[in-house]
Amino acid sequence: MALSLPAHPDPLTDRIHDSGLLHELAHGLDGPFHYLLPERFDDNLAAFRAALADAEVEGRVHYAKKANKASVFVERCAAAGAGIDVASLGELRDALGHGVRGEDLVVTGPAKNEQLLRVATRQGALIAVDAPDELERLLGLDTDRPVRVLLRRHPPAQPRSRFGLDDAQLHQALRRCAEAGDTVRMEGFSFHLSGYAVQPRADLAGELVELCLKARASGLPADRISIGGGFPVDYVAADAWDTFLAEQGPGHYHGEKAFATGDFYPYHSPVAGADALRAILAARPGGTGPSLAERLRQAGVTLLLEPGRALLDRAGSSVFPVQGVKDRAGYGIVTVDGTSLSLSEQWFNSEYLPDPVLLGDRTRPPEQPYRACVGGASCLDSDLLTWRKIAFPARPRVGDLLVYPNTAGYQMDSNESPFHELPLPPKVVVDHHGDRPRWRLDR
Repeated sequence: MALSLPAHPDPLTDRIHDSGLLHELAHGLDGPFHYLLPERFDDNLAAFRAALADAEVEGRVHYAKKANKASVFVERCAAAGAGIDVASLGELRDALGHGVRGEDLVVTGPAKNEQLLRVATRQGALIAVDAPDELERLLGLDTDRPVRVLLRRHPPAQPRSRFGLDDAQLHQALRRCAEAGDTVRMEGFSFHLSGYAVQPRADLAGELVELCLKARASGLPADRISIGGGFPVDYVAADAWDTFLAEQGPGHYHGEKAFATGDFYPYHSPVAGADALRAILAARPGGTGPSLAERLRQAGVTLLLEPGRALLDRAGSSVFPVQGVKDRAGYGIVTVDGTSLSLSEQWFNSEYLPDPVLLGDRTRPPEQPYRACVGGASCLDSDLLTWRKIAFPARPRVGDLLVYPNTAGYQMDSNESPFHELPLPPKVVVDHHGDRPRWRLDR
């Protein structure tokens, strides 16, 4: 039996699939492509802002640009006055070039190079300092404006994390900021946490609020904290996800491949996106006392967020034309134009699990269901977009399309490569003029 894991129903994408647009694009672009839905990004950004407003918390949303390199999402941030989280000089330049103000940028990542620090400082960006030597390099810059910094806290609950300053380093960094006077503006603290649990984020955020109060006693502004990203996305229904986790095993995959369930992204989350932020704000740091929202209000601390995947929920999908199908004992292997490098979950010893949707000729007579895995066009035996044997409604044919739903968050370009001189799939921005979808290439 094939295990089915369909994405949540989405009337907007269904209309796009029914319109014939994707087949036109596959013909015109002559290969695979990703399509983007910027209106969904707008909706998700509005939902995060509403969660802050409903909790009466002063906050700023910074889109984590690493989640998708498309320019259209940066343009939407610029239009909405939202910020961008960048981690490289290229990302910083792209954000500035698409209209985001320097003071709306937060620069994260470990061991930033000299040029990134210099440009970020001159543009008035907020820099999350990850190590003592990075702070010293910032203090040594010849600049005509104060260096805006957050001090990144090493998470005590995740001792193996390579990010952030431990207790001794944090104490030293606070002392250096106080000594530096007008050279630096120490605006607060930040952290990076793995996983998606609510309480650990609330606990560490509560600690950062207390650190802000202590820093103010030394004369530092310390009026904001960043809790980063890590807001889950709900891709599939709970019953389908529970059944998949309980039943999946090597027999469901090509070559009897074994996946550890702990390596899968949690494709179902009962509390996701902006609702996860609401849960964090309602949680009580340490399990007692006022909620995090109350503590932020009482301390006059602004909350900074850096969501990526959650802002891109349902904001795009990936389309691969079928190049051929061959039969094996009990199932088939569909080969598509493109490679698994365009679905980046394989980077995490996993695969992208929501079922791809088969778009074929609707005039064909009904056929028997057909189980098949999905391989890429490269000569690597491991190049499979989907190892799992998917229960397609019919045997795919050359020229059909496989649409992987909801891939805008981290799947499209985190692991891309023009291996075999195959071109990278372009990104197509789709919006609607009346009832008809229209498109343009992302620029």
